[in-house]
Amino acid sequence: MLWVKGFHVIAMVCWFAGLFYLPRLFVYHAMAESEGDTKGVERFQTMERKLYLGIMVPSMLATVLLGFWMLMVGWNAYYAKAHWMHIKLLLVFVLVGYHYTCGRYVLKFSEGKNVRSHKFYRVFNELPVFLLIAIVLLVILKQP
Repeated sequence: MLWVKGFHVIAMVCWFAGLFYLPRLFVYHAMAESEGDTKGVERFQTMERKLYLGIMVPSMLATVLLGFWMLMVGWNAYYAKAHWMHIKLLLVFVLVGYHYTCGRYVLKFSEGKNVRSHKFYRVFNELPVFLLIAIVLLVILKQP
């Protein structure tokens, strides 16, 4: 089971790397659009698509599937009553929603339909930081 946990953590780190970087690309992409930089826009579209589909989606799937595996193997009366685990699972659900929201923004940018400013994406970029802090602290400081 430690191998599963190790690969779960590795997948989570890769997923968060994408969750931190993709919205930063949105910031630069929105700025390039506002400046009329067509070559920059094309470059960002390629980078966003490859990051989302090539790294983020596989990493998210691995993180969720390995986490689910550990949860099912280890589910017992403790986890059933462990409030920290319920909160963590809720936060992971929110994180998956954030991930798919990023995917919608990738699609909007690729279709030339972005209506958000770079300032919006600067704020949007911060949400996974707070989710990461909360999830890690829940796991490390777990209390029934």
